[in-house]
Amino acid sequence: MDFPKDFIWGTATSSYQIEGETPEAGRGDCIWGHFARTPGKVVNGETGAVACDHYYRYKEDVALLKSLGVNAYRFSVSWPRVLPLGLGATNAAGLDFYSRLVDELLANGITPYLTLYHWDLPWSLQELGGWTNKDMPAWFAEYTGLMTRTLGDRVKHWITINEPWCVAHLGHLWGVHAPGLRDPKLAYMAAHQTHLAHGAAMRVIRETVPGAQAGITLNLTPAYPASDDPQDVLAAQYDDGFSNRWFLDPVFKGKYPADMVELLGEVLDGIDLDEVSAAAAPQDFLGVNFYSRGVKKWNPDAPFRNEGVKQEGAPHTAMGWEVYPQALEELMLRLHREYVGDLPILITENGAAYIDPEPSNGVVEDPQRAEYYRLHLDALSRAIAQGAPVKGYFAWSLMDNYEWAEGYAKRFGIVHVDFETQQRTLKRSALQYRDLIAQGKA
Repeated sequence: MDFPKDFIWGTATSSYQIEGETPEAGRGDCIWGHFARTPGKVVNGETGAVACDHYYRYKEDVALLKSLGVNAYRFSVSWPRVLPLGLGATNAAGLDFYSRLVDELLANGITPYLTLYHWDLPWSLQELGGWTNKDMPAWFAEYTGLMTRTLGDRVKHWITINEPWCVAHLGHLWGVHAPGLRDPKLAYMAAHQTHLAHGAAMRVIRETVPGAQAGITLNLTPAYPASDDPQDVLAAQYDDGFSNRWFLDPVFKGKYPADMVELLGEVLDGIDLDEVSAAAAPQDFLGVNFYSRGVKKWNPDAPFRNEGVKQEGAPHTAMGWEVYPQALEELMLRLHREYVGDLPILITENGAAYIDPEPSNGVVEDPQRAEYYRLHLDALSRAIAQGAPVKGYFAWSLMDNYEWAEGYAKRFGIVHVDFETQQRTLKRSALQYRDLIAQGKA
């Protein structure tokens, strides 16, 4: 592998997955707390009430980051921690927590990359319609203003929204994530509102933090046809529109893909599609979350006319996702060619869940995860050699955490967490990552 000397090496987390709810510290309820407490929504009925207790253990976790040699850390702010009702009165303790976290990172030579929204919408705003309310861009701009005024003197790297596809489709179309709705029209209204909110937040960041580096993070899943049959090729095209282009095109072209507009038809009634031009605010980078690919075959009865095909005999993670690093290389080259040009790309999440053994002799042996990272970093190295402007990589995740609807059953961390004792233990993948970073800095 060969990476530039100024390459950004980091890890990533999100607020609800690690912090703990800490109502005693003034934090308001969020859609994930409400969703997790709803019977049948989360494995074993588990919530993020304690999670990794990061709110109280953040110094210990920053020390872990320093021990790995990373020079960047991507984290998210809990909107209800700083604005318990989503708007109006602020929570001084919440703002102080993020200020202390940022100071601790900087004191240890780690650059903070702050994500404004990683899914923990204040419940009070959800009661007003949440992402389907047309006031959401204004609400998000107000929240962005608070955070940029509070931390903009020290935080110079900002991500507006994490994975709007998940916000819209997992949360509003399939109902498997908070807020648990199942309505195509609401899903596409929510997607539309994330585009507008991103544009609004970018304008606030520009006004409030001169010289800031800012962008959005999209989860992109390359779609491959199951065969050379023209209908399978069309199935992959539609899935690409559903998973990727519906979110890339507004950000880079200021419009929705025409084939998907036609396919969705009346689902889009009530949405002013021209408004999405506001999403094409100039960015300083594109954040990309990548985990796997999708293999699609034509099925006229399936949503978007396509059906996923599991690749028998291929390696898969504990999430059931195929390990196919070639798709990451090809995705980087496609983005370079069709969307970003020379605009920097940051891999803001990449990693894998596996069933790990318990710690032994001070380490957790996780050879499958270590190999997953090795393969994907090698794919990135190849893409960079071919001209893809990849400037950084954030391993997902720093530590085992609350894995949304999977509760604590799925572990993505390079650091093992005993959720009863909160003991942190490095995994072999963390040691491998540490060594690779050291080599890259040499």
